[in-house]
Amino acid sequence: MLIHRWDAANHDDQWRAVLQRFDFGQLIAPGGPDRELPVVAPTHFTFDGACTIELHLASSNPIWGALTERPRALLTVIADYVYVPAAINTNADQSPALGVPTSYYSAVQAEVDVDIIDDPVAKAAILARALGHFEPADSSRITPSVDVESDRRLIADIRGLRLTITNVEAKFKYGGNKSLGHRVDIAAALQTRNGPMDAAASQHLLSGLPGTG
Repeated sequence: MLIHRWDAANHDDQWRAVLQRFDFGQLIAPGGPDRELPVVAPTHFTFDGACTIELHLASSNPIWGALTERPRALLTVIADYVYVPAAINTNADQSPALGVPTSYYSAVQAEVDVDIIDDPVAKAAILARALGHFEPADSSRITPSVDVESDRRLIADIRGLRLTITNVEAKFKYGGNKSLGHRVDIAAALQTRNGPMDAAASQHLLSGLPGTG
């Protein structure tokens, strides 16, 4: 991933915040040297806020072969992405007819060591943490247990994963190479457009500017 100096994270809390807010990504397993292409698994996950990610996948998922060949992977998350039209992205001294559009986004690529979890009790614990994170507060779904027959059957059909982050590449592309005034103008245009992620992107554009806290 290309990361210009003005797009780089200022501190680890930035990418950690992305993994806490956006709990769905792609787990990419390169596998061994004889594999032509990596295996990619779209998946929800939970993050402990420090360096550990947990998830579970069906035991029939094709990713297990690649992870067995090589217990290394990449977890990728893309967040707060928007398309910026040419007229908005063009500098004030340039003609919109010659303007270049762009995309603004956050991207986190976490390199991880992989532990495959097959112990039923340990898998139940991963499931419990996932349910605690994703289920609504008033959910009637009880904590899974190997002592419950229906849960035991479900647990047998999955495998757990514990990912330890060893390195992170993070990119926050929100006009860091633009003048302060232009960033304010772009943020205002996004707020007016009010698309699905325009509000979040405009906040990134304004973050750290004088008078914005």
